Amino acid sequence: MKRFTHGFTVASGDIDELGHVNNAVWVRWAQDLAVAHWEAVATVEHRDAFIWVVTRHEIDYRGNVGAGETVMGETWVPDAPHGARFNRHFRFTGADGRVKVEGVTTWALIDRASGRLLRVRPEVAAPFLED
Repeated sequence: MKRFTHGFTVASGDIDELGHVNNAVWVRWAQDLAVAHWEAVATVEHRDAFIWVVTRHEIDYRGNVGAGETVMGETWVPDAPHGARFNRHFRFTGADGRVKVEGVTTWALIDRASGRLLRVRPEVAAPFLED
């Protein structure tokens, strides 16, 4: 499987009035995780030519973590793209081994030069698709 993992440590500014990570921070981390995966796996030519934008988030919040704690983010693309879009799954797991947040984000491929949507070509998708 072509999964990508990256750790995130909760800063005091990530905490909301309920004493746990703010939902907006989880969304930012989901994006940061996806971008880190793109930068780690995509070719230089693809990174220079294309930009990804989010068109949809679906998120389930299952647990909380506090300041100073670390979560492990994991992301994967289980299915081939549909036109300009594909779904990227993600999961954040706490040090206790429990899933704290998981979801699916739909991303669309944009041509950096023209700003237009592009069909995701097989060679762009291949490094991300699960075997």
